[in-house]
Amino acid sequence: MIILSILFFVTAILYSSVGFGGGSTYLAILFIWGIPYSIFPIIALSCNIIVVSGNCFNYIRAGNLNLKLLIPYLFGSVPLAFIGGSIAIDKRIFELLLFFVLTIAGLLLLINFKSYDDNKNKYKKIPKLISFLIGGILGFVSGVVGIGGGIFLSPILFLLRAAKPAHIVTTASLFILINSIFGIIGQLTKPESLNNIQNYWLLLLIVLIGGQIGNFLNLKIFPTRILALITSGLVLFIAIRMSIKLFL
Repeated sequence: MIILSILFFVTAILYSSVGFGGGSTYLAILFIWGIPYSIFPIIALSCNIIVVSGNCFNYIRAGNLNLKLLIPYLFGSVPLAFIGGSIAIDKRIFELLLFFVLTIAGLLLLINFKSYDDNKNKYKKIPKLISFLIGGILGFVSGVVGIGGGIFLSPILFLLRAAKPAHIVTTASLFILINSIFGIIGQLTKPESLNNIQNYWLLLLIVLIGGQIGNFLNLKIFPTRILALITSGLVLFIAIRMSIKLFL
């Protein structure tokens, strides 16, 4: 449990530093560690909620909330995050889906890391229907796997040049928080989700501390694009470790 806690601590620091919760990597670490997969989503979503709550508070207090950007994605994602969370899937399918989620997320972050400090003023208005569809797809995948979805939404918004970096990061954090809440409600409809969860309470405390440290690094010390690059490296490294266990 000590090494597992350290890994969760480092993950919380890196992900919170760029406005994410770390759900995808918590899941991968639990997979590599051999934890029963039925409780993966509950642990990961709980950690997400704890980590991004601090991010959301700080970003909103700094005046970076853009409701016009956020709301269409939430309308699409919230019901499907609940539906996805309530679906029971085969262990092998879950593992393969998680591997692809990690790989795609890591590549998206790697491609877009420079955009986190891009302060150009030209942005595109995304049609609400497109935003709704993107939110719905991300919400469903997030609910099934047990992540918040912001690790996908943020790079997509940067690719679309949908808003200022500060608004995108804030939108992604709130997207993660709200999706994680509805995803965990969906997961709780499956009785096996609560089995042995009390054995992992220390991880929740660890990510609370790590999340606050990561938030401080973002706000006070390192450029966000550097933190995004480091985070992408971590995600891809974990994906490679997963592939070794899955395919070799």
